[in-house]
Amino acid sequence: MKVPFIDGHNDTLMNFEDGVKPFFTGTKKGHIDWPRGNRSGLAAGFYAVFCPNPDTDPRPVAYNTEKGYEKPLPRPLSYAYAYIYTNKMIARFLKMEAESGGKFKAARTVGDLERAIAGEYMAGILHIEGAEGIDEDLHALSVLYEAGLRSVGPVWSRANAFGEGVPYRFPSSPDTGPGLTQAGKNLVRECNRLGIMIDLSHLNEKGFWDVAAISDAPLVATHSNAHRLCPVTRNLTDKQIDAIGESNGLIGATYSINPNMVTEDGESNEGAALSDITKHIHYMVDRIGIDHVALGSDFDGTRVPAALKDVTGVPRLFDQLKKEGMGREDIEKIAYKNWLRVLKETWKDNS
Repeated sequence: MKVPFIDGHNDTLMNFEDGVKPFFTGTKKGHIDWPRGNRSGLAAGFYAVFCPNPDTDPRPVAYNTEKGYEKPLPRPLSYAYAYIYTNKMIARFLKMEAESGGKFKAARTVGDLERAIAGEYMAGILHIEGAEGIDEDLHALSVLYEAGLRSVGPVWSRANAFGEGVPYRFPSSPDTGPGLTQAGKNLVRECNRLGIMIDLSHLNEKGFWDVAAISDAPLVATHSNAHRLCPVTRNLTDKQIDAIGESNGLIGATYSINPNMVTEDGESNEGAALSDITKHIHYMVDRIGIDHVALGSDFDGTRVPAALKDVTGVPRLFDQLKKEGMGREDIEKIAYKNWLRVLKETWKDNS
């Protein structure tokens, strides 16, 4: 079932260190490129700017615990390194638009996304995952906004000047550390003022509730699932899910199996079924309503079930939802309409 869709999170920019041309010509590397995305209905996606540690694997090998596993986190980044790397990644994103021949556009307004849904081009939403490259005084934020930044996750899982994320731990609640720092609270307020979406994925539970208390925008977790179905730190508790629904916000269901955010056993299993992903979608829809659930793959930042393979598997996910009784109107809400609604309520420019 081919439906245009907006994907809540990908790390595809990291695949094009040597130039963006292969994104358009096609590559066997990773989960997303323009040909595969266009063939599958990918109208737009949140393209993450993520800074890997220069001296350690940003996703270190897990070690076993008595009941599950934990992945130790790399140490915090220096601002100088993160600033340079963030700008390099944003330049790469802008180069994708410049070298696309009109096939790819940086989405700065909801109107840009609506035209992407209509098929005029593929759109990218510039997102920062972990705000280490933004100064604590937030002078850079307005500059980044003018460059196209429309979404910020204050933290990846490692700590920074704005707060702490969750370690990759199974089983565990997301209540793993302190909340936002004062700089983090200021970041939320300034993002509200500018109309930059705050992404709650990766933020620990105390940080989540700090954002909920401060923000005047809908709460959004771009790539998270239900903790009740898979008790990993990265997933959302029922109370968090409820708060997102009450704020008229949105959760992008993720396909990640490394760490496994999908199946109850937490095992990194490429044999996970499409129905294991749709269980999370149905659970969250049943709890907070069809208007508050979307897609947030984490393509190119994780492994996904073999049943999906890459972006070309998303139509099969829609087929699975249809098989399970979901009608086309509700599938379209999950595919793109819910993202459009939330961004209309968050971004300042809807033209």
